[in-house]
Amino acid sequence: MEAVRRALDGAGIGCDVAWSPVFRPGGLDLGRADPARYTHLVFACGPLHGAQVEELHRRYARCRRVAVGVSVIDPDDPAVTGFDAVLPRDAPGTAARHDLAALPEAERVPVAGVVLAPGQREYGTRRRHDRIEAELTDWLSGRACARMPLDTRLDPRDWRLFSTAGELESALRRLDVVVTTRLHGLVLALKNGVPALAVDPVAGGAKVTAQARAWSWPAVVTTGERDAPPLLDPAELDRWWSWCLETGGAGRTPARPPSSGLLTDLLAAL
Repeated sequence: MEAVRRALDGAGIGCDVAWSPVFRPGGLDLGRADPARYTHLVFACGPLHGAQVEELHRRYARCRRVAVGVSVIDPDDPAVTGFDAVLPRDAPGTAARHDLAALPEAERVPVAGVVLAPGQREYGTRRRHDRIEAELTDWLSGRACARMPLDTRLDPRDWRLFSTAGELESALRRLDVVVTTRLHGLVLALKNGVPALAVDPVAGGAKVTAQARAWSWPAVVTTGERDAPPLLDPAELDRWWSWCLETGGAGRTPARPPSSGLLTDLLAAL
């Protein structure tokens, strides 16, 4: 769609772009647009098949209708024959052409790994996990970034999860920032040189806060003892987000733990 819009704009042809209401609530969508305002309808991408496409021919019958960058499954389908011109990316008996999504330059945004800690009922009445997760993910959805949910739980039986620590950490190293409520989301990010915005989901702070202190890592948000939402301050999250990405969080990330004192203590205890 963006490739088509830019091509029309470059040719001096005015156009309106119709979005799904999911993407642009209150914006222009084909169901509410007035067909009488237009001379042409351009349908970009997708397969030419089904009742929704056929409805376009009825609703925009007065317009010249052109499909571009589409897949044609059955050339005799009414969804196909209703167009005045069909410029397919693939169709029976024709050579495949490059999809239009390859043309426009897309905005580059930070890639954020999201590592959340559900449960942890051992913290009893101090646990705020559900509310923290809801507020944190709602805030995160408003950031211009590519969000990648990650799970530190290893399970070779599930292709969606990592099987080894090496797989998990290889993914972490490719991120720009990690947003986490989990202790190991913080530790493994810092270990691999990736800044982490950590939120402790336990009222008053618990192991996430303690681990940030052990690493001398400042980007940790701790909630108070109050139970009423909101528990998180978006301005504080914004500040640490900017610090991690822009102010030097990456430059301050330690490559290795400050010490292996626990192992020394273990050997002494043995």
